[in-house]
Amino acid sequence: MLHQSRWWLAAGLLALGTPLACAATTTGVAPHRLFRVTLDGASSQPVSGRLLLFAIDAKTAAAHAHGKAVTQVDTSPFSPTQTAVAAMNVTGLKPGQSVLLDADALAFPKGFSKLAAGQYDLQAVLDVNHDYNYSGRGPGDLLSPVVKLTFGTGNAVPTIDLTHAVPPAPPAWTLPARFPAKFRQAMAPKLAAAKAHSHAIDFRSPALTAFWGRPMHIRGWVLLPPGYASHPDKRYPTVYYTMGFGARLDTLTFEAASFYAQMQSGKMPPMIFVLLNEGSPRGTHEFADSANNGPWGTALTKELIPHLDATYRTLGKPADRYLVGHSSGGWATLWLQVRYPKVFGGTWSISPDPSDFHNFTGANLYAPNANVYVKTDGQVNPLVRSHGKVIATFKQFAQLERVLGPVGGQLASFEWVFSPKGKDGRPVPMFNRDTGKVNPKVVTYWRDHYDIAYRIKTKWPELKPSLDGKIHLIVGTADTFYLNESAKLLAGVLKSVGAKAEVEFLPGKNHFTVFAKGKNRDWLMQQITWAMYHHAYPEATIPAADTHEIKAARQ
Repeated sequence: MLHQSRWWLAAGLLALGTPLACAATTTGVAPHRLFRVTLDGASSQPVSGRLLLFAIDAKTAAAHAHGKAVTQVDTSPFSPTQTAVAAMNVTGLKPGQSVLLDADALAFPKGFSKLAAGQYDLQAVLDVNHDYNYSGRGPGDLLSPVVKLTFGTGNAVPTIDLTHAVPPAPPAWTLPARFPAKFRQAMAPKLAAAKAHSHAIDFRSPALTAFWGRPMHIRGWVLLPPGYASHPDKRYPTVYYTMGFGARLDTLTFEAASFYAQMQSGKMPPMIFVLLNEGSPRGTHEFADSANNGPWGTALTKELIPHLDATYRTLGKPADRYLVGHSSGGWATLWLQVRYPKVFGGTWSISPDPSDFHNFTGANLYAPNANVYVKTDGQVNPLVRSHGKVIATFKQFAQLERVLGPVGGQLASFEWVFSPKGKDGRPVPMFNRDTGKVNPKVVTYWRDHYDIAYRIKTKWPELKPSLDGKIHLIVGTADTFYLNESAKLLAGVLKSVGAKAEVEFLPGKNHFTVFAKGKNRDWLMQQITWAMYHHAYPEATIPAADTHEIKAARQ
């Protein structure tokens, strides 16, 4: 509450030409560092949003630019403390008007007055859609140029101008200019081919619309296989694919282009792919019925799937309806299979988010006096690793999210899916952002509603007839977010109940390299889709190079 009152106060201060950086102290305490941010050319209309200010040591920024001009200053969860960020909310900022941003009131990893003296590159961003935590800066957000400032030379209030807006996104199936020209040239024919065989999903869900009180849509793409139009009597197995955290509707076109090219070449079998968008400003909704996000699982299984089966030549049987997803999409597909076992014929869930809350990316949520920031032995709880080295902790991840905004981050996203709704109409936090202390009442709610391992363990006699043999879980032993640890616990639960399931740990693979084998970046998806096809058509011929591994996957 203290931070909130400070940045709302700052939001009401206009540029008066007064060096207010010194106003913070008559008691010998170091003054807060203030910045004047002016709406100067970025918009001709009043604007509102979350104002973010990023600062990075100029030498570090130059090293990352490799001799080029520094044109963007941003933060990254994979190097969370390298860039400092401060934030405040802004309402109705008019052209030519300014606000004073107190860069110590709400900041990470520390207030700007505590940054070492030296030269910094800074950039201001006004996040007009409050979705920075999920997708970063996007169309309509307002930006300043990168400016250089020297910290430690006085108390004058610098002025940073918002001069331009992020341009609209390019049309669907067109790569943004930020991608290298050679890559865009290589992808263009693949995107064009997939686009010609894809249909947009823009399905208005009655269940979601009733929950939200406004029209709500499930969006995505239906990708039809080569030969679909020329074989009007042929029906196909259907693959429901959803994506990881941070992906959006437009990023699904990359997957569509890859899948279609591989079906054309015979590296993947001919099937209908339903590529689903599960992203929103609140994070990923995971296609789970939720007190906060609404009945996404019901909308998919009771509304969209019957609609698609009636529209396209799917085989239309649950046994021939498959699921695949990675990361948050991996959790969503695992959840859908376990929650609706009679609707789907099998899930291939890759590196899913925690499926057993005894290890929630390292933290045991069920431990007495549980704390997500520190383990029971007092050691700091790591969250992100690379090549065996910890590069971010749970605390850093959570507190950076808090500065970027109250919604949309990975950890807040879990709460929007898993938590009960609070009296304020928002999800009840699972843990305290200052201390890391876990709320055991919220964890009990999480367990009873969304802990997949707990659901399997307590409901196996009920689930077995329609779930046995349908779970396929693949994760690298060096997963970037330690998700292999939760997967091991789920594997133990599956074994304890006598379930037929495939759980495969790929040696040395991390969260992002799990798909590749040698130079083949699509190896895992090829394996998975042929396993699905062989399930639908046991008599089908599988490419010889894949036979051994497909058989192993089916054991």
